[in-house]
Amino acid sequence: MTEIWEFTDDRGQLASAGQRPTRVVAYIQAGATLWDHGLRPLGIFGSYHDGEAPDRAKAGTLPVGDVTYFGAGGAFDPDRLLAAGTDLVVAVSYGGGQVYGIAPDAAKRLEEQVPVVVLDVGQGRSLDEIRARFAELAASLGGAEPPVALDAARERLRTVAAKAPVLALSPAGDDQVHLARPHAWPDLRALAELGVRLLDPPAEGGANWSTVTWREAAALAPRVVLADTRTNASPLDPAHLGNAQVLPWNPELPASGAAQAGLFGGLAEALAAT
Repeated sequence: MTEIWEFTDDRGQLASAGQRPTRVVAYIQAGATLWDHGLRPLGIFGSYHDGEAPDRAKAGTLPVGDVTYFGAGGAFDPDRLLAAGTDLVVAVSYGGGQVYGIAPDAAKRLEEQVPVVVLDVGQGRSLDEIRARFAELAASLGGAEPPVALDAARERLRTVAAKAPVLALSPAGDDQVHLARPHAWPDLRALAELGVRLLDPPAEGGANWSTVTWREAAALAPRVVLADTRTNASPLDPAHLGNAQVLPWNPELPASGAAQAGLFGGLAEALAAT
């Protein structure tokens, strides 16, 4: 007798299938997370910030050349995804249950024909909560993350967290830079909870970012900078920031212990060297 597969997503909606899905298509961040749990997705899709090729900065260790890319934004074609025999779509939301990166009409068409699971990665969730929910989904699909040194990386960071101020940002060209609001990003909140001295940008601006000049950013005097490496971010000219150490930062970090241990461990090394 075939066992029915079921999973309740973060919208409170129950996704079900006659058997465990094996042909999963996921938003790139979710696909990278499933890969860290031993599951290779059939394919991935991007957001409106992505282009004709998947953003490798978002993909973690996922071998993007070995999975199908179903496009992003207006180029995302739900019919092509369905024609590939997809039996589950895993998407993310930044709150309110709205599917990120897929137009509402396309998301509705998908849900009429294939199970869709949406997990919340927005500021209403802690990093631990996000990781736990992805672990639950992966387990339901037969995956499990191998042991990682997350606790050790966390404790190492805690010992050096207060050594120097840290600024998270996304370059926006030669004149401007978007400074991240630490409370708006689950990974930055996790760093702050470990004692990292994250610098707050000016109050003016949007909910997630404050856009300022490079001179204003440099005036905050960061010693370590977490710089957005996604393809929609401009290249960073280190000269804008004086002697600050620059570390790559993925604001859409895979929700796995391995990815998070890498963030904590990398920042711990940089702070220890200040």
